[in-house]
Amino acid sequence: MTVLSSFVYFIGAGPGDPDLLTLKAYKIIKEADVILYANSLVPQQILQNVHQNCELITTGNKTLEEIMNIMINRVKNKKSVVRLHSGDLTLYSAINEQISILIKEKINFELVPGISAFQAAAAKIGTELTIPDLVQTIILTRISGSASQVPDKEELESLAAHQASLCLYLAARHVRKSQEKLLQYYPVDTPVAICFRIGWEDEKIRIVSLENMAEVTEAENLVRTTMYLISPALKTNLNSRSHLYNPQHSHLFRQKK
Repeated sequence: MTVLSSFVYFIGAGPGDPDLLTLKAYKIIKEADVILYANSLVPQQILQNVHQNCELITTGNKTLEEIMNIMINRVKNKKSVVRLHSGDLTLYSAINEQISILIKEKINFELVPGISAFQAAAAKIGTELTIPDLVQTIILTRISGSASQVPDKEELESLAAHQASLCLYLAARHVRKSQEKLLQYYPVDTPVAICFRIGWEDEKIRIVSLENMAEVTEAENLVRTTMYLISPALKTNLNSRSHLYNPQHSHLFRQKK
C-alpha cells in the first residue's frame, strides 16, 4: 500500500506485542513521517522499524489541543501522520474527539483496527469465550472512575446479571467495588483471569475465583493496565461441542450422517 502525505492514520497498536500488529498497521508505521503515541501505553518495541527520519512524539503529557495542533501542523506541511493508540480503536481510545476536529479542519484520515487486550488474553489462556450451551455473549465494559462515568443503564451489576463472559477494563483501582457488584450475580467460584500488561515483556495472568479477585490484585499491586475476564468459559474440563461439526447436524455444506 502507499502511505499518503497530508493524511492522518489512526492505528490500533494492539495490546503490546509487536507481532500482533496487523500487516497494514506495520506497513504504515514503517513509512510514516510523524508518529504520535501514548508512551505509557504503547511499548517501544512497536516502533522498532520506523524509518530513521520519522518524528516520534509522545503524548502522555499533552492535552487534546496540543496533540491536535501538532497533527494539523504536520499535515499542512505535507507529512503523513500516525496517531498510535493501544489496543483497538473502538475501545476507550478517545478518538471521536480527535476525528471531530479533523473533520472540521477538512483533513483526511483513516482508521486501522488493532487486536484488543481481551482477544490477546483469551488466546494466551487458550480458551474460547463463547462455549455452546454455557455462554454465548461477550460484554466489554468498565466501571465508573474519575475520568469517565458509566451511564446508569450500563452499571456493572446490571451487566453482571447476564452472567456472560464479561471483559472488565480500567477497573483495578476499583477492584473491591467491582468484585462486590459482580458477586451479586456470578457464583463465588466463577473463574476470573486477572490480566496485567498483556503482550508486554512483564505480562502477568492470574486465574482465580471471583471471591479472590480483589485480594490477588492488591497482593500483586496490579494497579494499572489490568483487565479482568470473568467467565464460566474459563472453567477447565468443559464437556461441550458445537452443532456445526456434529455428524448428527445438517447444514448447507453437509448432510447429517
